[in-house]
Amino acid sequence: MRKFHAILVLFLLVISLCLLPACQPAPQPADLVLRGGVIYTVDARRTIAQAMAVKGDTIVYVGSDRGVQAYIGPNTTVLDLEGKLVLPGLIDSHAHATSGVSDIYEVALYGIDSLEGYQQAIREFLAGKPGLTALQGAGWVNNVFDPKGPTAAMLDAVVADIPAVLYSEDYHSVWVNSKALALAGITAETPDPAGGIIERDENGNPRGTLRETAMDLVAEVIPPYTTDQYLEGLAYFQGFAHSLGLTTVYIPSLPGGMEEAVRALHQFEASGQMAIRFPTAVGIDPEDDLSAVNDLLALQKAEAGGYFWIQAAKIFIDGVLEGGTAYLEEPYLHQPGNGELLWDPQHYNAMCAALDKAGLQIHVHAIGDAATRIALDGFAYARQANGQRDARHMITHLQLVNPQDISRFADLGVIAVPQPYWFVVDTYYHQAVDYIGQERADRQYPMKSFFDQGVRVAAASDYPVTWPPNPMTAIEIGVTRTVPRGAEGYVEPDYETPLNPAERVTVEQMIEAFTINGAYAIFMEDQIGSLEAGKKADFIVLSQNILDIDPRQIHNTVVLLTYFEGKEVFRHESFGG
Repeated sequence: MRKFHAILVLFLLVISLCLLPACQPAPQPADLVLRGGVIYTVDARRTIAQAMAVKGDTIVYVGSDRGVQAYIGPNTTVLDLEGKLVLPGLIDSHAHATSGVSDIYEVALYGIDSLEGYQQAIREFLAGKPGLTALQGAGWVNNVFDPKGPTAAMLDAVVADIPAVLYSEDYHSVWVNSKALALAGITAETPDPAGGIIERDENGNPRGTLRETAMDLVAEVIPPYTTDQYLEGLAYFQGFAHSLGLTTVYIPSLPGGMEEAVRALHQFEASGQMAIRFPTAVGIDPEDDLSAVNDLLALQKAEAGGYFWIQAAKIFIDGVLEGGTAYLEEPYLHQPGNGELLWDPQHYNAMCAALDKAGLQIHVHAIGDAATRIALDGFAYARQANGQRDARHMITHLQLVNPQDISRFADLGVIAVPQPYWFVVDTYYHQAVDYIGQERADRQYPMKSFFDQGVRVAAASDYPVTWPPNPMTAIEIGVTRTVPRGAEGYVEPDYETPLNPAERVTVEQMIEAFTINGAYAIFMEDQIGSLEAGKKADFIVLSQNILDIDPRQIHNTVVLLTYFEGKEVFRHESFGG
């Protein structure tokens, strides 16, 4: 017996000695080593490390400066960070990347707060585009005009001979000139389409503003973009996104002429130039029957694999508050009714169940509190019909939410996708006070409540509705609920008064919303969203440590370096490395 014990002890001793570092194989030299930094990993413990090693497209080490020495070989590129902050590559969970073409070919009206300013911007744009056969653009603000919106005559004053179709900043209304109305055949006799509004004068004539589905009436007036133009826009957007630290962007819907956009995304990836992930949702309309699910599955199969893939179905439940089309539990103050419910609830429930049964994710636009409740009801109906599964359905925007519904997000496993850029007091807030009253306006855009009840929150910009879609601006606003001084794109900002300050969150929660939660929203939390060995080497280096500085200075932070799957895709001109 003693001999057996002696042999056992000797065996255990040998095993323990072989577990020492001397018995372990030496790490293979890395391609890239970062050291001397503050590496906020966003792992489960929210670990802060000093160093990281990358081989190929994968992180192979995260830890101390001392430990990373073993990964440095003769051909390893070593980057001394000098205390700079490193974060995972950022994820925008709702941004219309295919609208990059708009930044190239359309007049931009963002950040302008007067009719005269819009008209001047249009004049200058047309002067630089001789021979233009149609004018497109976006960015005008509803609050600049009366509740019926801008008129065709206002637009005719600067562009009368070619059709002009200009989207509002929220893309839920269009401002058109008389030429566009005539080409589309819109007259006093044209009825409002289901779910849409043709704003009219006292005689019933169209004024020049079309809302929601009425926008489709002028869809054929403007020639659609070509595949080559979309390709140009995607290349532009990718570079823009990299400069902001974005390595994954969820495209929530594709534009009219979807075939050209899909073809462009497909060709962009096939060219080898795509260095960003584009999970994409495809729109399902209220008039679609359940056969649309099979069409979507076929498209998903055709585009499976790679950096562009079909992730979800996109559904619009309602419109927007500034257009009077968000669907509310209580009526508007400036007009009759509760807004526009775009789906019959029974048909919506049936569509949710069919999509869910097919294993598809559902991404729902909901602005009003009644719309959000109906969206959740559809997810609950799908669960009851199909049984519980890890569906990760999403609701985006969430301007007004009944507090009793927030716990339902957690119960149903629904992801909240807000746009923190909008959590401020500016012209939209003042319009909301006029439209829905002070009490409702003051409780817009919950955020902390979602975190407090265990809801996954994935932040987004809704680009080009938000321009520029800089996550540093969003992170600051999530913490302060005020407009950063000097930030672009805000009309009549109040820099001191926070919107719904009880909903402020921490910097760490905002980072989580732009990283690991965005990865979770697309079922990729095991591959991206945090800096851990074995995950893809998506990371950024920042000019300031946003964990330590005054939150009101976060918007001044610059992305110095962006890596996508181990390859440098952006370097700021100020960063020598």
